Amino acid sequence: MEEDEKRKNKAKDPNNPHFKPSSIVKGIRFGGQFVVKSFTVRRSTPLELLRLLAIPPSHQSKNLQHNNCHPFPSTTMFLPTNFTILAHHAWHTLTLGLGTKKSKVLLFVFETETMKSAVDRIWPALIPLGDVNKKLIRALSGCEMARFKFRKGCLTFYIYAVRRLGATSFPCADDLRTILESLMVLKDFIDHTAMLALPSQKSITFQPPAAMAH
Repeated sequence: MEEDEKRKNKAKDPNNPHFKPSSIVKGIRFGGQFVVKSFTVRRSTPLELLRLLAIPPSHQSKNLQHNNCHPFPSTTMFLPTNFTILAHHAWHTLTLGLGTKKSKVLLFVFETETMKSAVDRIWPALIPLGDVNKKLIRALSGCEMARFKFRKGCLTFYIYAVRRLGATSFPCADDLRTILESLMVLKDFIDHTAMLALPSQKSITFQPPAAMAH
């Protein structure tokens, strides 16, 4: 109960979350489920973000009025791939119920659209969960972050507000507030198989990333 109250207070005041340097902010956690580190997440589309978080239409309308086709132009989200969803289900079965059923969703709300665009150019579109802390979070040198975590049934959401190190405000506080408030009231997701099959749940469909030169 105390943890829920702290989370609610943070969601009410995203202008003053607890920012820490990216080198020491908490990353995503795996517990004893080391096999989960090999599971992958992929960068989502703006529409998937809206559907997954059940963002109210009023927020979409506000952005359309400003001729902005992206409802959260400074936000990047990573979703579990189909492989991850199936692997979680298989792992849970093989371990006779001891393996985790939870997948991880990552949201990064940057202080500006410019920062998001710059980071998106260097971040991979597909990444194993085991590389997230090192290649995404720790790699943002010169930045500080505020971390939020929500457990919603078979999905655990990690939200990071990202700004320049030493900044005194967070320009995208309204977007952060909308996302946090949406997560607070979001219903728990049931098991992955049902989540993909039922129209009442927010579907996560896999779209392979475009071919990239290496």
